[in-house]
Amino acid sequence: MSTIFSKIIAGDIPSYKVVEDAHFYSFLDINPVAKGHVLIVPKKETDYIFDLDDAMLADMMIFAKRVAKAMKKTIECKKIGVTVIGLEVPHAHIHLIPITNEADMYFNLPRKQVESQKMTTLAAAIAENFE
Repeated sequence: MSTIFSKIIAGDIPSYKVVEDAHFYSFLDINPVAKGHVLIVPKKETDYIFDLDDAMLADMMIFAKRVAKAMKKTIECKKIGVTVIGLEVPHAHIHLIPITNEADMYFNLPRKQVESQKMTTLAAAIAENFE
């Protein structure tokens, strides 16, 4: 059975895509912890990030680094926080979150509500800064 992330990658479920390559897909979280919260997922459906082979895991982190640099150029923040958290979707993923202080990464706080047009604009702006 395909995960929700596989369905997003396939285009069966809409997303605010940031960028993708042959192996990874990045998109804005629709329930963000902070404005600009991005998810990085491998296109190969794998439940647990540490089940990825070493080369794929390394490539995923390098891809995430490139997305984080684009986010930093786009979103006002001190740093881009990174975490691997979440048990609800059996598909490996990395969260990239713009932060100004550590509390910006607390997943137990109420999620932000961002209008669809702002999400589309933000995804496109990050993609423009992707190198």
